[in-house]
Amino acid sequence: MSTGRICCRQVDTAEPQESVRTAAQRMSNRSVGTLVVIDDENRPMGILTDRDLAVRVVGRGKDAATTQVADVMSEGVYTVTEDLPIEDALSRMRRETVRRLVVVRDDGSLAGIVSLDDILALLTDELRDIGDLLINEDNARRPVGAQ
Repeated sequence: MSTGRICCRQVDTAEPQESVRTAAQRMSNRSVGTLVVIDDENRPMGILTDRDLAVRVVGRGKDAATTQVADVMSEGVYTVTEDLPIEDALSRMRRETVRRLVVVRDDGSLAGIVSLDDILALLTDELRDIGDLLINEDNARRPVGAQ
């Protein structure tokens, strides 16, 4: 299965020139801990997390109203294409020690975001299906009336 099939397509974003306060309010209103920072062509250029806000804004005594997202975002966003197999995305997360990857289209524009939780949910569902299959197969082999 491809990363594009399981990624979340509704991604909350921020612009690099907006204030950290505006971005933080968006996080609060949307109940999210991550915003993908995009450029004018909808291409990811960074990620702003609630941890970035705590450490790089509050922890350093910066003014949230005047500090721009670009000044505190995590740069070097890790991206994958929509057609990348989930197993490869998981390997990339492990290699880069990140919990989420930004999914991009062939032209580099934002398509979605996939998190470790998304992959774990998928694997849990698949393992449950395998377990059900084994139980049903075992029940089908039993003679009628056997327990």
